[in-house]
Amino acid sequence: MGKWAFGKHMRHGAIVTAAILSLFASKAGVAQPANSPDDATATPIKHVIIIIGENRTFDEIFATYQPVRSGTTISNLLSKGIIKPDGAPGNYDLAKQDSATDTNEYQLSPAKTPYATLPPAMVGGPETPYGCQLIGIKTGPSCDTAENEEKVAAFETAIDPSYLKYLLTGGTGQPKSQPRLPHHLRRTRRDIASARPYQLTSATMPYDAYAASPVHRLFQMWQQQDCSAKTIENERAKACANDLFPWVEVTVGKGSNGFARPKNFTDESTGEGSTSMSFFNVQAGDAPYLKSLADQYTMSDNCHQGVNGGTGANHVMLGTGDAVWFSDGKGDPGTPPDNGVDPANPGTPRAGHSSALSEIENPNPQPGTNNYYTQDGYGGGSGSPAATPPKASYGGGSYVDCADPTQPGVAAVREFLYADKIPANCEAGHYYLVNNYNPGYLGDGSDAYTDQNPNNTVFTVPPSTLRTIGNELSSKNISWAYFGDQFDLYLADKYQKNPADQYCNICNWAQYATSIMTDPKARAEHLKDTKDFYAGVAKGELPAVSYIKPSGLVDGHPASSKLNLFEGFVKKVVDSIQGDSKLWADTAIFVTFDEGGGYYDSGYIQALDFFGDGTRIPMIVVSKYSMGGHISHTYADHVSTLKFIEANWGLKPITGRSRDNLPNPLTDGDPYVPVNQPPIGDMKDMFDFRQ
Repeated sequence: MGKWAFGKHMRHGAIVTAAILSLFASKAGVAQPANSPDDATATPIKHVIIIIGENRTFDEIFATYQPVRSGTTISNLLSKGIIKPDGAPGNYDLAKQDSATDTNEYQLSPAKTPYATLPPAMVGGPETPYGCQLIGIKTGPSCDTAENEEKVAAFETAIDPSYLKYLLTGGTGQPKSQPRLPHHLRRTRRDIASARPYQLTSATMPYDAYAASPVHRLFQMWQQQDCSAKTIENERAKACANDLFPWVEVTVGKGSNGFARPKNFTDESTGEGSTSMSFFNVQAGDAPYLKSLADQYTMSDNCHQGVNGGTGANHVMLGTGDAVWFSDGKGDPGTPPDNGVDPANPGTPRAGHSSALSEIENPNPQPGTNNYYTQDGYGGGSGSPAATPPKASYGGGSYVDCADPTQPGVAAVREFLYADKIPANCEAGHYYLVNNYNPGYLGDGSDAYTDQNPNNTVFTVPPSTLRTIGNELSSKNISWAYFGDQFDLYLADKYQKNPADQYCNICNWAQYATSIMTDPKARAEHLKDTKDFYAGVAKGELPAVSYIKPSGLVDGHPASSKLNLFEGFVKKVVDSIQGDSKLWADTAIFVTFDEGGGYYDSGYIQALDFFGDGTRIPMIVVSKYSMGGHISHTYADHVSTLKFIEANWGLKPITGRSRDNLPNPLTDGDPYVPVNQPPIGDMKDMFDFRQ
């Protein structure tokens, strides 16, 4: 049997699964007598490193990627003939986008009409690069000098030094929320006019430029997918048309927070337009470092974001296999504030209400609008607990009681799940967080939910009893750590008043957990800065499991960061491990993203429960056992990394309801669509341990 022959190219999933399990049980994979629980592994992998970037779909980055390994196939815009290698139009009917009408009650698949032309692409990101702004330069699209690179290196230490210049370049030079002309559309006007995907980069829009960010919230993402219960009866693989991406962007965008829709509302009012339909071109030189990793190691073209929603909810899924819910802080479910917002005076509570907070999602259209949600948003006002009317904090819809079909938006999703015989996995009386709220604890372990400091935010999840992979590892004395870029700065600046403090608190799943955050020893042992990671590498010492998160400056998030900055972050991690022969011999580095960010993707999406799955995201495994340019087609999502960790160290699923209980996929014919739904792969076929 040749290399990778046990992978998903075989016809029958049962044979595939048996072959992989046999490989794990083979002599090459049996652990030798171990000196510590860290070493008691089912494979030669003793160190797992998971790097999480921000908000990119598989097609957005790898639309034009061609496998380097002979006979290897891939599913992307190019392979499907939607585009040509140079990014020019192909058979665009396969990725057509529609306008729609939804004026009464939230629908997953509303009545549609084809777009004649897409809405215009919009300007996004800073006029002047953020690195320039942080060293006091407020104007100009670039300020790159050797001196300025030294200045930004003082507060951003986690990227390869050769990438520091990109913190100082790529400013738009244009105000936000306007069509990006002529800077952008000279090259892609024909693509915009054809209402299909378009190449973002061009001579006037270089890969290094900051760009706009599409919407990425739960109900919006479900709606972008356009999933129909009627269609699923005929062919599961085509149940979601993926054809409402720009329409959702221009009708509601990132949410209303209870505001009335602005007067004279247009396709440009949300500031997004057709941002979601853009893609990079790796054959033209975009994303060069990520492409080089895909060429050398193993990439998945069937890995998905775990939650149709934002950064916070997806990072919780990465660490728990589940969704966090609103509680009384002691483990019992509660009901979030639901006061309603006065559109004319949003910062003033309505009569009879103690606040203007309205934290329960309501995606039903406001009267007289087309799809402008009633309550959905990140939270308005300053967010300060000390803010008072007429400037009190308001809105913030981000919780859903998805067990109750009478709740706004819930019935539409559950109807689709029911048609596919998929459980919603929602417990009665639980309001689950489906987007972004701050975790229940500050970095020092203090209770963030009850903290009334004026610099704190009311948009915070109460302390949670949800069990995490950290709890499971610790119970077996297996070492782990969450390395957050700029965590040390955050500890000294826990309300993040310093503009240079771009630590991502909502990304750290451990900060939601009472069991970890109220234990000083656990905090000291498991919550670290990326500087600690590199100090450990220098000593040849790393925990068995490491989660590594870039700061907001370099995480690759569109508008607030750039993909080349994330490449610089990943390169430093990979180079450091490869620079130590002992660590390289037994380490697997998983390079992935938290979510697709609302960008279009042409891949199949499997319904797992109420929360998702969502669009495909990149996943590359860098290891001496993943070399060769293999492309894995096994269906996977965030929880696949949990399943790999659990299989490697012999752990049980985190809880009785977490997604790591789901079986591995079986296929018959189509390698992308499992026949035993809902399953999730465990990443085993990303490796060949005979190398």
